[in-house]
Amino acid sequence: MQKPEPTSRTLTSVNTYAAPALEKGFNVIELLATEPQGLTISEIATRLKLRSISEIFRVIIVMQRRGWVFRDPKSDKVTVTYKVLELAFRATPAQELTTVASPLMHELAQDIDQSCHLVINTGIRGLVVLRQETPGPTGLVVRLGSEIPLLQSCSGHVLLAFADDAKRHEAFAGVDTETEAHGALLDRLNKVRRQGYEQMPSARTRGVTDMSYPIFGFDGTIVAALTVPFLDVIDGTQTVKRDDARVRLAACARAISSKLGDRLPANNN
Repeated sequence: MQKPEPTSRTLTSVNTYAAPALEKGFNVIELLATEPQGLTISEIATRLKLRSISEIFRVIIVMQRRGWVFRDPKSDKVTVTYKVLELAFRATPAQELTTVASPLMHELAQDIDQSCHLVINTGIRGLVVLRQETPGPTGLVVRLGSEIPLLQSCSGHVLLAFADDAKRHEAFAGVDTETEAHGALLDRLNKVRRQGYEQMPSARTRGVTDMSYPIFGFDGTIVAALTVPFLDVIDGTQTVKRDDARVRLAACARAISSKLGDRLPANNN
């Protein structure tokens, strides 16, 4: 049975419904997501421009009881818990993705003595949903839950290079498409798609070369980017060279895609 088209009346009703306490809860989560060190209740109230601390205090207490936030008894700072990620995993394909990828990423990190992480496209940013630390004493590890800029990062280039038109359009929303920089980025994305991967100096850390390969799902669409922030060491203990590490990264990405049901011919080099 075909669903009826929404009328202007139903759309207006959706836009005018209000649940102030629920909206405050969402506002708290979104605010704390930008403050990994946490904020006190008074700081939260100030940032959300609330006149009374009591407005937010009751919301925080309920969220703390339900496990959404943690309140440090010493500093009184409130932080988001991993329950947010846990529920997101259970409600989206991310759970299957991380379950499949975790043991293979562990093997990769052990094999190349470098850390690696998995990034998904949330629309306007990338999100780190899984990471594996290097077994060695030195390495670069990206924090779980970190947001990655799609347009400037290695992982983002892979996610956009293999994305459909709708995803690309969402990522480029608000970007001036008439600039030379935009044209250069499109050329870069086309190159990434042709060669099957991206490799570039880290946009944040000197001495690190980011390399990333796409992970495909059963329908051949990209579901994530598997990335290694390759750290060159200078003490002679490097056991795997960069190019060799990239080859093994490619094999790991293909193995994860295969376990997710991807049966398309591999175009990774």
